[in-house]
Amino acid sequence: MRAALYESFAGTIDVREVPDPTPADHGVVIAVKATGLCRSDWHGWMGHDPDIMLPHVPGHEFAGVVVAAGKQVQRWRTGQRVTVPFVCGCGTCAECVSGNQQVCERQTQPGFTDWGSFAEYVAIDHADLNLVALPDTIADATAASLGCRFATSFRAVVDQGRVSAGEWVAVHGCGGVGLSAVMIAAALGANVVAVDIGAEKLALAGSLGAVHTLNARETPAVADAIRELTAGGAHLSLDALGSPDTCFHSIACLRRRGRHVQVGLMLADQRHPAIPMDRVIGHELEIRGSHGMQAFRYDAMLAMIAAGRLRPEQLVGRTISLHEATAALPQMDRFSGLGVTVIDRFTP
Repeated sequence: MRAALYESFAGTIDVREVPDPTPADHGVVIAVKATGLCRSDWHGWMGHDPDIMLPHVPGHEFAGVVVAAGKQVQRWRTGQRVTVPFVCGCGTCAECVSGNQQVCERQTQPGFTDWGSFAEYVAIDHADLNLVALPDTIADATAASLGCRFATSFRAVVDQGRVSAGEWVAVHGCGGVGLSAVMIAAALGANVVAVDIGAEKLALAGSLGAVHTLNARETPAVADAIRELTAGGAHLSLDALGSPDTCFHSIACLRRRGRHVQVGLMLADQRHPAIPMDRVIGHELEIRGSHGMQAFRYDAMLAMIAAGRLRPEQLVGRTISLHEATAALPQMDRFSGLGVTVIDRFTP
């Protein structure tokens, strides 16, 4: 099969012929039809993830078709269209048994612990637990955007953030994660304030349901501006970018007893950011992380998509080939482009 592979961190990425994967007894092999290009892949390529062993094939949000299944797999057969959460559970640890596969103690992650979806085929273990059936109404490119950014945002807003209609929600960063959060929060009746430094991204956030947009380059005191717009502060705020500044502003913009959810990754030298702990204590603020979403929770998200309340296809920006991805991945730290970039062509 063809796969995009690198042999050194921050090194050259090449498309090569590598052996096809085979399924474990409890796993499947999926023919990849589309896969998203995500900043998490950039972090992995930079060497920020200790789980990655070289040489490595990145890619962790994808859609495809089951082409082989292990003898223990009961729920899936060849020919079925599927997607997979980027965190796959083992099914037997305490977290999996409690329904929290997204923080499985022995989790696997395609594109991190194992070779990923920047390839024609990818193997997934514990298929009965981790696969999600895709309805025919969702195109491959749209489905590929669900596995990481959209699903992570859904859980961040709905499960971790516990958003309610009428609440003020601030979203810091309008990349794929942030725009997903804007759409989801607005669909659930929240009043969204979107923050970014790009005018085009803010305009797109407005079209997706944000009632206010703030350009952080033009509004240095972001937290103060949000508290003024919302008459006291956001009920829920999400750092969808992952930087010391956006994390700080997300917490500082909350009203009393507000909720902050950290969605954007903060790794390497940014993994220990400063936070306004005096405000956290004095205002009884809540701080939570959000790390993917369990396969069984996709049903609620897919139901909203089927009803037309969520339209993730609006977040798909450009589509590229696997060969083009070798140049695009190293540029993910530049935050250029609108929406989600998707690889949908695997041949030259």
